[in-house]
Amino acid sequence: MIQKNYKYGNYKTLAKIFYAKRHIDKALEMYEKAYEQPEGKKDVELLIDMALLYDEIYEDQKAEKLFKEVITLNPEEPRGYYGLGMIYDNDQNYSEALKYYEKAIELNPDYNKAYFFAANIYLDMGMKDKAEEYFLKVLQLNPEDFWANLNLGAMYEEEGLYPKAYELFSRALEIDPYHYMALFNMGVISAKLGKEAQAEEFYKASIRENPQYPYSYLNLAILYKEKQDYDKAIEVISEGINNNEDAGFLYYNRACFYVQVRNNKSAVEDLKKAIEIYPEFQEYAAQDEELMEVASCLKLRTEGNVDK
Repeated sequence: MIQKNYKYGNYKTLAKIFYAKRHIDKALEMYEKAYEQPEGKKDVELLIDMALLYDEIYEDQKAEKLFKEVITLNPEEPRGYYGLGMIYDNDQNYSEALKYYEKAIELNPDYNKAYFFAANIYLDMGMKDKAEEYFLKVLQLNPEDFWANLNLGAMYEEEGLYPKAYELFSRALEIDPYHYMALFNMGVISAKLGKEAQAEEFYKASIRENPQYPYSYLNLAILYKEKQDYDKAIEVISEGINNNEDAGFLYYNRACFYVQVRNNKSAVEDLKKAIEIYPEFQEYAAQDEELMEVASCLKLRTEGNVDK
């Protein structure tokens, strides 16, 4: 028995060392050896560590099995329910995920991560009062939670509560001054508040931090379009396309800009590319007054009836 305990402790220690060094395969091998020992199947901490690692490498069924073992060993362990909530959340089984998040909260009323992910589900379900309640609870427990500030701010922005949104986005930016999403959202809310120059700078900063986020280019280009500076709008959105070649909506919007400068040939090519990426744009363009002529031309070209 002493030898088994010694081996068991060694396996757990080695697993943690390998995991800290991001040697995932080795860590998993040691965790599984520990689990095979008689003590392993009764050690809640080991089961949770293994389940989290399986979740990290997308072995959802194995993670689910281990979280259920945790609950069987200790029905009062909130981390077991939270873990199952994560599994079902990732599988887009939101009603089941919510059930387990709520159980984790029942067992631990200060479980901020459970509140956070439950809040996101409530928001997706349109239950904004409940989402707000849970986001505020997260921020009560941890005012420095970047994503809770950002997500609640986005909800307020959608509801037209711009001063509240601005406050939360500002707080998120204080927590992480270089995060592209915080910079982007500050651009959005600044524009909504009529602070166009400030919005422009935030969008530019967001692009610098993440050139692969296409919406920063789109919103910045639209700012220039609203000023009727179409050349600048085309320049910005072209840069966005260079960095995000599969973002169909960037081609679609550049087609709109090309129409404004009477470059229908380029507009047709962009609309064609947008539809190639996202076929639903064809029907949408047919109803878009700005693009009706171009869409009609594209349809003729597609049918091979254009005079050459």
